[in-house]
Amino acid sequence: MDTQQTSHKIRNTMFLFLTALIWGVAFVAQSVSMDYIEPFTFICLRSVIGGFFLIPCIWFFNRGKEKQQEKNVVRSLPWWRDGQLLRGGVVCGLFLFAANCFQQTGIQYTTVGKAGFITAFYIIIVPILGIFRKRFCGLLTWIAVVLALAGLYFLCIDEQLQIQTGDFLILISAFLFAEQIMAIDYYVQFVDAIKMSCIQFFTGAILGGIGMCLFETPRWSAIAAAAVPVLYTGIMSTGVAYTLQMVGQKGMNPTMAALILSLESVFSALAGFVILHQVLSLRELFGCALMFVAIVLAQLPDFPGKKD
Repeated sequence: MDTQQTSHKIRNTMFLFLTALIWGVAFVAQSVSMDYIEPFTFICLRSVIGGFFLIPCIWFFNRGKEKQQEKNVVRSLPWWRDGQLLRGGVVCGLFLFAANCFQQTGIQYTTVGKAGFITAFYIIIVPILGIFRKRFCGLLTWIAVVLALAGLYFLCIDEQLQIQTGDFLILISAFLFAEQIMAIDYYVQFVDAIKMSCIQFFTGAILGGIGMCLFETPRWSAIAAAAVPVLYTGIMSTGVAYTLQMVGQKGMNPTMAALILSLESVFSALAGFVILHQVLSLRELFGCALMFVAIVLAQLPDFPGKKD
């Protein structure tokens, strides 16, 4: 039994490690795609691919549930009649779409490594936003906030005390990603997480399609040239990584899972260096180090007396 538990834990750890790696490399795919297509087009395409990829995942994870419902003669509402599921998917989709817009636009003007670490700032923002839902932060979280702000200063503010446009846009996306996570945290109590995620992707696809038609001039030749990064983000970053995360977190300590997934920021910097040959300055590397320490601290169990 102990051997099986150890094997299960190692397997789940590897799944989460692969998830972080896929998400980190996705920043490179997002950056490269901007050489061929515009932000709304990219968001529309990746969201459509991700949404369709999750459909077989929904079928797979729901097989056991459907059999149990048949035994108990209990039938759940179809998704198009489940108002709470639709509402949750649309709300989360709106936040995700807005976050993707700022991130995808900002990544054109900054390095992949910086984008990964600045985006990861949402891990710090979420517990702060939790205060408004009476989930109070402990001492470690506040230390993490101070370190993260210091890290952001070294990452984003240059010697002339100016923040770069791309860094600022991605910082806004981090706040929007935090809001999306808070929305998921609320709605997932009542609805199926994968179904809601699928709806949020299709919401982003519709909004991205509207933006693409109104403000951009998509060309099939450009889309074909960007096929590899688009398919990577749509299939690997959205579909595969999401599924690996769902399976990997099952039975895993949430804190440990979050710590492994936070390696996404490190992998983004490594991928930017290896694939795109983007080199961070010593000042920016120091900011990355502070950010990573802050991310780790924000996910560790806090000192006794923390309210939740």
